[in-house]
Amino acid sequence: MEELCSVSGLDPLWDWNLTWYTSRPDLTQCFQHTVLVWFPCVYLWTCSPLYLLYLQLRQHRGVIPLSKLCCSKTLLGLSLASFGLLEIFYFLVKKNQEIQNHLLILIGPLTRSLTLVLAVVIIQVDRMKGSRSSILLFLFWTLLVLCSLVPLKGFSSDGIRFVVFFFCFFLQLIQLILSCFSDHRPLSEKNSYVQVTHTRRHLVTIVVDALSLLLEFMRDKNAEMWKGFLFATFLFLLSCLQSLFHHHYMFHCFTVGMRLKTAVMGLVYRKCLLLSNSARRQCTLGEIINLVSADTQKLMDFVVYLNCLWVTPIEITLCFYFLWQLLGPAALAGIITVILIFPLNGFIAKVRSKLQVQMKFMDSRIKLMNEILNGMKILKFYAWEEAFLRRVGVLRDGELDALKRSQILHSVSLASFNSSSFLVSLTPAFYVLMDERNVLDAQKIFVSVALINILKTPLSQLPFAMSTTMQAVVSLRRLGNFLYQDELKPDNVERLPHSTGVASQTPGGSFSWTNDGLPCLQRINMKVKTGFLVAVVGHVGSGKSSLLSAMLGEMERRSGFISIKGSVAYIPQQAWIQNTSLKDNILFGGERKESWYHRVLEACALLPDLDILPAGDSTEIGEKGLNLSGGQKQRVSLARAVYRRSDVYLLDDPLSAVDAHVGQHIFDRVIGPRGLLKDKTRVLVTHGLSFLSKADLILVMEEGHVSEMGSYMELMERRGAFAKLIHTFSGNQRRGSSTPRDKSEKSVEVNINKKMFSSCQVKLQMYREYFRTVGLTFIMTIIFLCAFQQAASLAYNYWLSLWADEPTVNGTQSDHGLKLSVFAALGFTQGMAMFGTTLAIALGGIVASRHLHADLLNSVLRSQMSFFEVTPSGNLLNRFSKEIDAIDCMIPDGLKMMLGYLFKLLEICIILLLATPFTGLVLLPLTCVYILIQSFYVASSCQLRRLEAVSRSPIYSHFNETVQGASVIRAFGEQRRFILHADHRIDSNQEAYFPRFIATRWLAVNLEFLGNVLVLAAAILSVRGRDELSPGIVGLAVTHSLQVTGILSWIVRSWTDVENNIVSVERVKEYDSTPKEAAWTLEGSLLPAEWPTTGNIQFEDFGLQYRKGLDWALNDITISIQDREKVGIVGRTGAGKSSLALGIFRILEAAKGRIIIDGINIADIGLHDLRSRITIIPQDPVLFSGSLRMNLDPFDTSSDEDLWKALELAHLSSFVSALPQKLNHHCCEGGENLSLGQRQLLCLARALLRKTRILLLDEATAAVDLKTDQLIQSTIRAQFDGCTILTIAHRLNTIMDYTRVVVMDRGSIAETDSPPQLLHLQGHFYQMCVEAGLA
Repeated sequence: MEELCSVSGLDPLWDWNLTWYTSRPDLTQCFQHTVLVWFPCVYLWTCSPLYLLYLQLRQHRGVIPLSKLCCSKTLLGLSLASFGLLEIFYFLVKKNQEIQNHLLILIGPLTRSLTLVLAVVIIQVDRMKGSRSSILLFLFWTLLVLCSLVPLKGFSSDGIRFVVFFFCFFLQLIQLILSCFSDHRPLSEKNSYVQVTHTRRHLVTIVVDALSLLLEFMRDKNAEMWKGFLFATFLFLLSCLQSLFHHHYMFHCFTVGMRLKTAVMGLVYRKCLLLSNSARRQCTLGEIINLVSADTQKLMDFVVYLNCLWVTPIEITLCFYFLWQLLGPAALAGIITVILIFPLNGFIAKVRSKLQVQMKFMDSRIKLMNEILNGMKILKFYAWEEAFLRRVGVLRDGELDALKRSQILHSVSLASFNSSSFLVSLTPAFYVLMDERNVLDAQKIFVSVALINILKTPLSQLPFAMSTTMQAVVSLRRLGNFLYQDELKPDNVERLPHSTGVASQTPGGSFSWTNDGLPCLQRINMKVKTGFLVAVVGHVGSGKSSLLSAMLGEMERRSGFISIKGSVAYIPQQAWIQNTSLKDNILFGGERKESWYHRVLEACALLPDLDILPAGDSTEIGEKGLNLSGGQKQRVSLARAVYRRSDVYLLDDPLSAVDAHVGQHIFDRVIGPRGLLKDKTRVLVTHGLSFLSKADLILVMEEGHVSEMGSYMELMERRGAFAKLIHTFSGNQRRGSSTPRDKSEKSVEVNINKKMFSSCQVKLQMYREYFRTVGLTFIMTIIFLCAFQQAASLAYNYWLSLWADEPTVNGTQSDHGLKLSVFAALGFTQGMAMFGTTLAIALGGIVASRHLHADLLNSVLRSQMSFFEVTPSGNLLNRFSKEIDAIDCMIPDGLKMMLGYLFKLLEICIILLLATPFTGLVLLPLTCVYILIQSFYVASSCQLRRLEAVSRSPIYSHFNETVQGASVIRAFGEQRRFILHADHRIDSNQEAYFPRFIATRWLAVNLEFLGNVLVLAAAILSVRGRDELSPGIVGLAVTHSLQVTGILSWIVRSWTDVENNIVSVERVKEYDSTPKEAAWTLEGSLLPAEWPTTGNIQFEDFGLQYRKGLDWALNDITISIQDREKVGIVGRTGAGKSSLALGIFRILEAAKGRIIIDGINIADIGLHDLRSRITIIPQDPVLFSGSLRMNLDPFDTSSDEDLWKALELAHLSSFVSALPQKLNHHCCEGGENLSLGQRQLLCLARALLRKTRILLLDEATAAVDLKTDQLIQSTIRAQFDGCTILTIAHRLNTIMDYTRVVVMDRGSIAETDSPPQLLHLQGHFYQMCVEAGLA
């Protein structure tokens, strides 16, 4: 190179006297014409083959359409290449004679032109391969601009070349700016994996070298001033690069973490659709919600810290290597400290992993909360809220106790790591103690301190990384356990194409609910011909519903097989209704065909209901059909199946919840021989004996097997059990249901996703609320410990600067022991203060979390029933899972980090002001800009956080809905559509989350740039004042200013976490303002202990509205019911029957008038005083997970003898006696391991235990067969003979012997008298009896 330069008549390649040892530094002409020109070109030619190979091998994303940006880049690139050719032409024309002496100058433009052509080619290849931006070209244009800065001043002698070069430089700068923008999306873009690298780590050692050079400059008073400014600028540029690389790395970490979280959530959802029944009983809905909300988040957090696990040891090794280079063997002291600290923290991590029972408690708590929300009306009817408050409280106490022990260990871990960085900082002291001739000057001390500060980052991140990894391992284990659960076997049922002949056959079938359990169905031999109507009858618990489940493949096949030809539609016994419009519930993903749709609505008797609903078939249906009555839900479920036009229909007692005339209409128009399904194969489970004569085949189930099978006439001729049943109940075969429950009266349109946002700024009230629950004592302790810790840190850093400035005497320094003792004492004090701070914040957070959860639980349980009917359970579960988890862990962790770094920033500002007071002139505007950027960010971030939180609730609601309706979804083969819906909801949530963390990166880059400006200011002011400042104070100032960028980054991160998670407090507290019920109990109440003693009930001008402004649900109800009177309440849909029950129990408060029981106005007593002294047997039998004993007596006030007596009277004693654990038999979530009839009998047993003077039956025998119904009625007549009984009649024959019947019509009493008198009047009641076949 030297020879080439000399041949071209240029100076040597490098000249130290021209470049370094001078007050006006410059680069040689040879260097400018070779290295500065060739370096960017060599970079591009070297890297482009690898880059093009990468583009070729990666997944094709599609072609980007030709855009203005791409055209501009191409045009500029070609223009720059042509300018290079013009420069060559200029040399050839002007200096043709001396061309031999300018070969080197000619090579430069030629090389640059060819390279620019290559850059244009890469731009086009990027476009064709779907790459929206190129890091290769960005770095190339950056290098080209930087290398063109120096030659700018070298053309003063040649004006034309100067103008051309300056113009080219301007075009290069524009090209660099354009390369910062990404192009349009490809026509078909697909996600690809992004490699995450941690380039930032490799810059830290270069920053230390720059600091070392700056301190050496400060010590050398003869050094040129420009060198100091160069080193200061070098520090600034390196710090900026460090910030850019770090946040680019964080961006990719969050992107990969987000994709991982999304994928796992989708995987869990898909697993939910495959779970077998045995697995479903083990994996409760609460646990599944917890997996989706908490465990997936922990996996995402793990991705952020993943690289710390392998990068941190490398960084620690590098730091110790440089410490060794600087201090020699004294660095071993620091190495030994770090080696000793790892086993301690490994032990702590192992102990903490054993404390993850917190997650088990949380699973149980969420599961119980889900059951409470689903059974809220039952809790209110029975006044059981306090019992379940205690159950939730026990689980919450266990959860917080485990969390407290884990946080104490975490505080020990943090304090040990902090102490380790302090102990490492004693390394310079060991350097002095090893040899008296070793002198600690400013360069050694503060370069060591800078290395130790770099070391603090991995040492502080490592406990978080270990903690996150440990939590992620636990979450992975939990996810693995869930994903390994048994799935339904596809071969349980053989699905064949539709054909005539046999539609379904089951030769020698034996089926069970679990692989290892006893068979529930045995010796099932049946063959169903295509187009047959098969009726399945039997007593409660005989296996009727199990038979349909076996045909659906929901049970484990132990022997034999089931084959079904054609598509299947399934109507479950308890209607499953989606949280969507009525129309979408019926269409169920199918295309709307108007004529068929209208026929289905008419056949299923839904047309009159469309007139009642506010928006017709577009009315939004609440969760579980909250704004529909029981009969409406069943008819919608039936319409869904009929509209599907399947080949085989499995109907699990769909007529049990409808009126007799409606049931007859549905049978005639849908199920029967002339109905819409007349050509379809129908398997109907029924208790309605009147329909059996029209069945082609009847199966009589008894104790899990088919006892009789044949046509109606064949079975009657055999004179077996079936014939006896028919003869016994021949007069009562028609059902006399008045209506299902009258919730349709409410006409309340449920709006699921309506969410009102408050102002962008999180209200200070939320912070005040949170800190109020923490308590003033904790707050003052935390602030004092933080200040004390930082004061100790400031003192020992200042002590170091004094040590560095101490002059040497005969090559040594004195009083090492004293200096070391003071230094050690200050460091130890700081470590203890940090332990106290972290522990106080953790314990304060637990106190706040305990109060906030208790307040939320009380607010929810005390809310009116109307609140639950318009609030999706997903919203509430979100509060109790994700939001409470954020209050438990995220807010204390964020506060811990934010307070620590805020006080550290305050310490740095004090040091900078002490060292260079003029830094205050820079600090003030930087602070103003900082506050401006932060406030702008917080406003956006909080709204994005709310959007993310609001879009998360539909995910939980959809999971809840899917788990409960999985059998229906599988029966209809709609798994794919529901998976797409779940994916869409998850994607919508991520669309709100993605801009939130992008905004965080934006904020961090901007704020760290401000911190880098502060580094530049501190370095430049130190350089300018080097004559007045000592090297020690300069080293102290600059080393601490270098920490500002990292500190600002962590302040941003922690502040963001706190701001975003304090929204959880806001979302938890927003339920404080929901309408609340009256007080449960009234102090000083004079209510007699035995009230009510007789059971007299008086309605005086009683009126009821579901909401102000709506029509009267009940109006002008005036009636007196005497003690021991038996009153039946009947009426058609919307008549107001169930509204009477809601009024008596004060589920809805009276809008006018009053109800008096035994002379006391029920509005003047506490709700629990009222509800605990009257009893209801509801239509929907609700059980909670737990023992049978708990479900019968949650307050544990009854003896075993009383429990067994109640079970015997409820005809359940033989069933419970046969159970292995008897009264301690565990009921699954919702009582799924009991039949619907058995659950209804347990509700009867509850009523028998309460022994109250007033009993209300709300269609309590809807789910039982006629024989069981007769047993229940006889028990009620015998055991409640001395009670006042109000019966919302389901079968009119059950109230024919009542003393009085009240006929409701449109919210008023149409007629009331004894049944014979009403029949004689031939009014409303007479007409209903005619329809029921009783008159």
